[in-house]
Amino acid sequence: APAEPAKPTSEPAKPTSEPAKPTSEPAKPAHPAGDATAAPAETPGEDTPAKSASAPADKAPAPGAAVTPGADDDVPDDADTDADADAADTDADTDVTPDGDSGADSPGEPGADPGPEPLDHPTAVFKAVRPPKPEVDQPTTMLKLGTGAERASKFVALKPLDEPPARTPAEATAAVPQVGPELTRQQPLPPKPPLDLLAELTNTPPPPQTPVRTLVRRVKIWTPLVLLLILVFAIAQAFRPLPTPTLALTAEDSYTFDGSRAQLPWPSEGQGSLDVNGIGTMGAFGKQTPVAIGSVAKAMTAYVVLKDHPMKSGSDGAKITVDALAEKEGGYDKDGESTLNTVKTGDVLTQRDALSAIMIPSANNIARLLARWDSGSEADFIKKMNSTAEELGMKNTTYTDASGLKETTVSTAEDQVKLGNALVRIPALMEITKLPSWKDPSGQTWQNYNRLVPYNGALGIKTGTTTKAGGNLLFAATKDVDGQTVTVVGAILGQHTAPIIDTVNQVSKTAMIAAQDALKSAKILKKGDVVGYVDDQLGGHTPVVVTKDVSAVGWSGLKVRLSFDADDVPHTAKAGTTVGTLTVGDGDGGAVKVPVQLQSELAEPGLGAKLTRIT
Repeated sequence: APAEPAKPTSEPAKPTSEPAKPTSEPAKPAHPAGDATAAPAETPGEDTPAKSASAPADKAPAPGAAVTPGADDDVPDDADTDADADAADTDADTDVTPDGDSGADSPGEPGADPGPEPLDHPTAVFKAVRPPKPEVDQPTTMLKLGTGAERASKFVALKPLDEPPARTPAEATAAVPQVGPELTRQQPLPPKPPLDLLAELTNTPPPPQTPVRTLVRRVKIWTPLVLLLILVFAIAQAFRPLPTPTLALTAEDSYTFDGSRAQLPWPSEGQGSLDVNGIGTMGAFGKQTPVAIGSVAKAMTAYVVLKDHPMKSGSDGAKITVDALAEKEGGYDKDGESTLNTVKTGDVLTQRDALSAIMIPSANNIARLLARWDSGSEADFIKKMNSTAEELGMKNTTYTDASGLKETTVSTAEDQVKLGNALVRIPALMEITKLPSWKDPSGQTWQNYNRLVPYNGALGIKTGTTTKAGGNLLFAATKDVDGQTVTVVGAILGQHTAPIIDTVNQVSKTAMIAAQDALKSAKILKKGDVVGYVDDQLGGHTPVVVTKDVSAVGWSGLKVRLSFDADDVPHTAKAGTTVGTLTVGDGDGGAVKVPVQLQSELAEPGLGAKLTRIT
């Protein structure tokens, strides 16, 4: 359909209230409104907006003249496509002369809405250089022509350009590819990981990090160090000193004899106690409180002298010179005191004679002489007596003199049995105390106050009688039981039935014989029985056996203890090597002791045991 003719404006366009402001830059010529090359042919009836020229009126092109774009043109390329506009709609957006025709000049020109306002874009970014477009002489459709002659009026915009026109964004420049690592002026790049650096040098990118690769890398790093530590640890373990082997008992640690417990016949007064030396206590009676013991104290005097001046069995021992005080005190027998009244100042007594004088006739003057000879004074000797009592465990015993004449020298039956167990282990002393009589150096014979000797295996030891203490007796006797010699040690104190010496001898004999009769033997182990093992402390056990039959001596109801006493056990030894002793009893003199030996070869711990040891 043919395009509608442009409608005339209802009123002439008014001139602008103020002249157009010049731009900061020289005005660039606008493209003709009817640029034929800028847009495709218009479809009839379709409105095409046209942009008004932004150049000042004094530089506007002549009507009907073609405009050639300059090199510095800031108008966007798409402005050329909007050249054709409806002449009827331009009255509101463009300046026209008062005498100009408001209608369209060209017949058949389609009407169009006024285009957007022309914008003056300030230059802020350098544009890329574009090749110039070919100059095209296009008819001007936007400018009105006067009737009959050219107009010389200026083209002024009706609306002031209050706001700066929007800037057309420049075309993006092509990014320049980066070659090599990015440089910086502030600080150098941080060092790259060794694997990344190696990969960059070889132009091979490092493999991406994954948990598996991280684990493999850590294993490669730590494995040599761990292996080195293991090697050092193994060498240290292999050459560490081995622990000392020990003996361990696997057999029963005790044995109980059949039958009910033996009962001894005790007196009705005083106190008493009886042991089987090395096995245990057979019985006791009375309240064990400290009482005066009389001349029984001379047993400790003899023990201290022999401890300081040992004497072999059968020998006479040291020489002792009699001093004037000993001679003087020898005359105290007239006052009822037991003395050796045959000695004179300057006499020389052997140690055996001096001990015989105090243990058989119970000579008080010789007991004091021995104290001065041993320690320089009786007071110092008494200190030794008390310290020795403490060593033997005699907790309820106190010595105040060497003879026992003083009533302040006190003890108990149990304490005296402890001393007796120590005395029976001194053969030289037992050779003296078991004698029924003794002849002194002057040739005078003295009877033993201990009436138990020489019968029933009695070993004597020491009597002690005073009015205050009554009758007291420390005695010992031996008994052979199935080939084993057993020693019985007893003490009975505080017998006041007259005659007190006879009474104490009688009651002591009764108790001693009853104890001997109660003894019996029992076979506990046979030769070759495994009783324990050698523990090398690293898990190795080598059995040990007894070298002969083990028989224990005791009495009905007695429970004896079995224990090991180890020798210096080696780390390696052949089978049959003796490594210790099995003890049956309390470990004292009468206990049964049997050697034990290796049943098989004792080998050093293996390498595995050395490497895995903790201690």
